[in-house]
Amino acid sequence: MAPGSGRARRGNEEGTRTHMRTVPSDATDATAPAGQTGPAYIAFLRAVNVPGRKVEMARLREVLTQLGFMGARTYIASGNAFFTGAGNDRARIVERVEAGLAEAFGFEVPTILRTTDELRTELAASPFVGRQPAPDERFSMVYSSGPLTDGEFPLRSAKGDWEVLGACGATAYVRWRLVNGRPVNPVPAIEKTFGVQATGRFFHTSEKILAAAGKG
Repeated sequence: MAPGSGRARRGNEEGTRTHMRTVPSDATDATAPAGQTGPAYIAFLRAVNVPGRKVEMARLREVLTQLGFMGARTYIASGNAFFTGAGNDRARIVERVEAGLAEAFGFEVPTILRTTDELRTELAASPFVGRQPAPDERFSMVYSSGPLTDGEFPLRSAKGDWEVLGACGATAYVRWRLVNGRPVNPVPAIEKTFGVQATGRFFHTSEKILAAAGKG
């Protein structure tokens, strides 16, 4: 879905400003030393199981295992996978995953990585903790491939149907407003504004993803 507008404007609504906070990166060398598997990763896949982009979760687990990752698991069909044994070079991990998925499914699948510790930090820093959305609202986490360093927050769409309340490192906290009973997808506009790739999950879904990651 395209957002209400490809342009976004900054606002200064009192009480909603959230400053950038940096999440430490695990990116270091190319491969984990012998005997070490690196951190536990969560892979968020962008735009899967929508028309023309079917990714079966059983096949996804097979692909990750064939790529040499350990303990491959998935959570619900929106494209969330857990694995270890990948080392610490994130760029290389993403390259391997995306190449493997493209070969297996026949189309590109942009992939965003987080460690379980990073996701825990991002959830704890969220302005949505302890809040319930109004009937016409949705709270979302948008996971991006790079830091969201452009300007101040909140950042709003021209039509006011979504706003980025703030960010923690490379993850944005987005409040959606329903239009005709449906949320308008802010991800393409966020990608354009910050020059990143991104994918979104509702806040409550992100909490469940973290809980599922800890059960492995």
